[in-house]
Amino acid sequence: MAGPPRHTVRVRSKLVKPEALLHRLLAGVFTNVAFDDARRLLEALGFDELRVRGSHHVYARSGIAEQLNVQDRGGQAKPYQLRQLVALVRRYDLRIEDDR
Repeated sequence: MAGPPRHTVRVRSKLVKPEALLHRLLAGVFTNVAFDDARRLLEALGFDELRVRGSHHVYARSGIAEQLNVQDRGGQAKPYQLRQLVALVRRYDLRIEDDR
C-alpha cells in the first residue's frame, strides 16, 4: 500500500541583499541561492526580464549581447546559471545600480 501523497513545499527564505549575494557568488558559492534573491540581484545589476516561458526567465541588459536564462527549481536558482551570471559580471565589470 502506498503512503500519503508527497508534496513539494516551498519555504520562503529571508531575502538576501543583492550586494551580499553578489559577494557570495563572486567568492564561488553557487548553491542554496533562492530564486527570488537571484532575480533581485539580476534587476539590481541592470538586467530586465524579457519573457517567461514556464520556469524559464530570460533576462537581458543594455550593452550586453548575451541573454541570461534563469530557472526556478524548487525555489532555488540553478548553480550553473549563477556561474553564467558571474561570468557576465566579470566580463563586463558589472556593478549594482543605486537607482533600482
